[in-house]
Amino acid sequence: MKRTRAQESRAAIERMYITMRHLFTRGSYKPMGISGESLVNALMVLSPEIYGTITDSEKLELDGLLYVMERLPRGIEECRYVRLISREGYEISHLEPIIPAKRKRNCYRLDEQVMYVEMTRGRSDIYDILTHLTFLYIESRKILRNSTDPKGKISQNWIMLEELVKKEANGEDFEKEAASAYLSHLIGRTFEETVSAVDKFEKSANSNSLFSIVYHMGRLAYDENTKNLDREISFSATLRERIGHHVYGEMWARRIKLSLDKHNLIKRPIHVISANLHSVLNTIYAPQLLGVKDYESLEKVVLDISVKTKGNKGKAIYDYALKHGFIDLPDESGTNIGTQIIDTALLEKDELLPGIKLPEEREKRPVFVVMDYAFGEQAYECFDELLKPFKKGKKDIPLNVVSTSIMGKAGILYGGKGDLMIPSSHIFEGTADNYPFKNELKKSDFEGFGLGVYQGSMITVLGTSLQNKDILTYFMESSWHAVGLEMEGAHYQKAIQSASKIRRSIPSNVKILYAYYASDNPLETGSTLASGALGMDGVRPTYLITFKILEKLFS
Repeated sequence: MKRTRAQESRAAIERMYITMRHLFTRGSYKPMGISGESLVNALMVLSPEIYGTITDSEKLELDGLLYVMERLPRGIEECRYVRLISREGYEISHLEPIIPAKRKRNCYRLDEQVMYVEMTRGRSDIYDILTHLTFLYIESRKILRNSTDPKGKISQNWIMLEELVKKEANGEDFEKEAASAYLSHLIGRTFEETVSAVDKFEKSANSNSLFSIVYHMGRLAYDENTKNLDREISFSATLRERIGHHVYGEMWARRIKLSLDKHNLIKRPIHVISANLHSVLNTIYAPQLLGVKDYESLEKVVLDISVKTKGNKGKAIYDYALKHGFIDLPDESGTNIGTQIIDTALLEKDELLPGIKLPEEREKRPVFVVMDYAFGEQAYECFDELLKPFKKGKKDIPLNVVSTSIMGKAGILYGGKGDLMIPSSHIFEGTADNYPFKNELKKSDFEGFGLGVYQGSMITVLGTSLQNKDILTYFMESSWHAVGLEMEGAHYQKAIQSASKIRRSIPSNVKILYAYYASDNPLETGSTLASGALGMDGVRPTYLITFKILEKLFS
């Protein structure tokens, strides 16, 4: 019986994860060797939407390449050796950290050939970067193929590109249109497509020029093919020892609990919110400072802040918040998850939101612990540690966690960017694990605001860069009735259920609120994550979800 594309794709994902776990345990591998070849083949079978034309033997995937380059350290395409490390003391060395724009992590360029990349977010982060690197190596083969003839002779286009890249490195001027013409042959794209891509890469603050990236990717592939100078990915012993042991999550959670204890907030009603680090702050403090009377007025204030309108109130709100119960805890643990604590007992007005009164007794007023977005399995690590009792000397002091709220970005299977998804359950891709739960938020809470709202199951995927249309269509049209996909939901839910139902470290009737806004629709061509950020389209759903979470908790 012939397998469907969805079945083949799910098998390819499984093979990729088994292979990556094996290579991680082994300690090193050559991406173009036998071990790496199994990853390459699985990724080619899968052909994820985010990597576009990956299966085309000549055309370089340009949007996918820019997406990857904004998440990897600048210059990684020049390095023959990539080593994934834990936090091992390089932050106190003389080496200048390289921090990618779209995936905050410390990276260190040791010399021309070696790049160290710090991994503190857990397995999902490791799988993510290995997938991106595999994509780069597949694309480098295309450049090699397009720059040599069948006998292996280097083409004139490649020779000209090499000269132009040397000029660029020396700060010399060169004719960009002529350079784009040479480049177009090497990447299998039209001149028009090439010029457009060159412009996109120029506008990226994190990426080298497309000329430089293509040259160095091709050069390493050529050296490997003709001089046996193999590329290699390795994992430090410390990283392999620490992974899965909640080292960073424990450090992160303990700092939060120490701060709660220091300010005598441990026994107060605590509401944990996983969101971005501006929406809860602005939603609570804008009405306090500016007298904002309703959601529409709040939206106008935050839109001005988002576009940095002259005279916007962003700094004024932040400065006011610091004097009225707001505690900022930038990350020091390596998780790259900043945290905020808001003590509503120190608010000037006795309303949390317009029309929503706070309890008269100060000791009953809520405390918010707001954490930035986690990444994949990191969500379980951080939430699991946060919901454990606070160890103070020989005493275990449980936190009085009243609610846990998750606002996240997700790929939507209906609708488009900026629309909303309200989950009724989370299904963990590649396993039989599923997490139904009572969501305090409902579809009806968000209707009438001009956004599409969809309610149903959410798929917690192993990696957003590993999805294709066949898998997504299966989840959408099968009896799973999925409305979207994300990377953290099941991990958060696993931690909440174990803390509330088994360990009993938090109340068993803890309120659970989940809502997602769409960062992309991976079923629509041109609407994947590689097509660009949400920009202003993300402001309304972000603040609407935040407002509704607070409204639902206290109305």
